[in-house]
Amino acid sequence: MNEHEDRGIETRSVLAGEFERHRPYLRSVAYRMLGSLSEAEDALQECWLRLDRRPPAGDDIRPWLTTVVGRICLDMLRARRSRREEYAGSWLPEPEVAAPGTPEDQAVLADAVGLAMLVVLETLTPSERLAFVLHDVFAVPFDEIAPIVDRSPDAARQLASRARRRIQDARAKPDADFEVQQRVVDAFLAAARSGDFEALLSLLDPEVVLRTDGGGRGPLARSPVVGATEVVTVLRSRARTFAPLGRPAIVNGSPGVIVGKPGAVVAVVGFTVAGGRIQEIDIVGDPAKLRGVEATQAT
Repeated sequence: MNEHEDRGIETRSVLAGEFERHRPYLRSVAYRMLGSLSEAEDALQECWLRLDRRPPAGDDIRPWLTTVVGRICLDMLRARRSRREEYAGSWLPEPEVAAPGTPEDQAVLADAVGLAMLVVLETLTPSERLAFVLHDVFAVPFDEIAPIVDRSPDAARQLASRARRRIQDARAKPDADFEVQQRVVDAFLAAARSGDFEALLSLLDPEVVLRTDGGGRGPLARSPVVGATEVVTVLRSRARTFAPLGRPAIVNGSPGVIVGKPGAVVAVVGFTVAGGRIQEIDIVGDPAKLRGVEATQAT
């Protein structure tokens, strides 16, 4: 092996180390952009390939990586928008799940983005979503965001502003106290197990929203259900079957429930608790979105 090849291997090793150092940050950006852990990993893989083929000049590659992963996510969002138009029922993001009290639990809590927040982000245009995520979540300056969305810095600022207004209008603000949320979710699971539907009703906000994602097909491919009485009616028909299989979990940084035995998960349930009541229930039953949960929960 000659000296030139040695330098090439050394350079590639340094690049790989730098990429791994920034991987958690890039993964956070991609997950907020895509709402899918598996797609986020695909975006990171493509980002690494581009870095490996044509590395940037300079020592600080984080701005370059941010630009590249942002453009990759934009392309992925635009490509799937037409497919989403044919999706039957509710669409929910791929959940990030950990068992309480584990190192993974701490990681999910430290980098949490709620299912409800991801649902709202999905209503934005790809450019609005990128501008909001990069600026409001990761403090990327608009001067750096502008070339990613092919706009001026002022136009990028307007994209983020529009996104911010829509998110503020649509999003319920969860209770900050994790223990308060946990008590409400525990009470919900206990009432569902016992079939105490009056207790269930008392835990729900009058305008509670129930979303169920079965992958765009089958019995779970249904539109959102709104209203406490309506939601309890839906739960009444299936709670006694599935509630005994429910066990506590951390779902996107908040108390939630995994339904199914380890290695045989049939659903993940996320909750938005605000004002001491459940305002949103998100049930992910799409098998494609539960594969990662299956892997981590298998014993």
